[in-house]
Amino acid sequence: MNKALRDDETDLAIVLTESFLKDFEEGNPSRIIGFHVKSPLIWGIQISGLSPVNNLNQIEIPQFLISRMGSGSHLMAFVLAQREGWKPANLEFKIVGNLDGALEAMNPATPEMFLWEKYTTMPWVDSGEFKRIGEVPSPWPCFVIVAAEKAISEFGELIFELRNFVYRASAEIQSNPQTPTEIQKGYGLELEDSKAWLSQTIWETEAIISKTEMDKAMEKMIELGIIKAKSGLEQILSLDHLQII
Repeated sequence: MNKALRDDETDLAIVLTESFLKDFEEGNPSRIIGFHVKSPLIWGIQISGLSPVNNLNQIEIPQFLISRMGSGSHLMAFVLAQREGWKPANLEFKIVGNLDGALEAMNPATPEMFLWEKYTTMPWVDSGEFKRIGEVPSPWPCFVIVAAEKAISEFGELIFELRNFVYRASAEIQSNPQTPTEIQKGYGLELEDSKAWLSQTIWETEAIISKTEMDKAMEKMIELGIIKAKSGLEQILSLDHLQII
């Protein structure tokens, strides 16, 4: 999504918070126009289902399969490393593209970890292709809605009308009693897993951002080495169309 924004292939995107803030620091010409999901993302820590390893304490060399450099599967490895006391310099990464790539690349002889949203990977954990040895939540609201500066300039209020349409749809999803069943069918989950996922997920439905929350997120990302410095809110946010609290 960050690449698509940079390459003028899209005007709007929903992006992992950590991934966008890192890419923004590296020159992404876009702004956050609101949160999309304001709860943390619960990342499952998956290894090959045939691996003899059963818990994180058995990991001697922290090796990770990731979708791409700068992705959530890459950056969340640093969150996990800090929690587990692994030195960031000792982390090893192999790019596999996506979930299918991870399934193909996993080797039972080497417990390479694949960080991916917990419930999205549940069908493969249930089938035994993956083994989940832990979880790690993002220490910040997990998804932001981002608009290219060029698009904001060109389309103006239409961009924010679209955002507000997403907010209305998010409110309907959260209140619709059929949502658990629809998610169950769409992602091949058990109904109880679908309900559990919904109980942990809070979609944003208003154009409100907490300054304290943004500052804490950036400070944590600096501590982890994801970004180098805090950006001013006037740089990363579309302030004219957000309520800052």
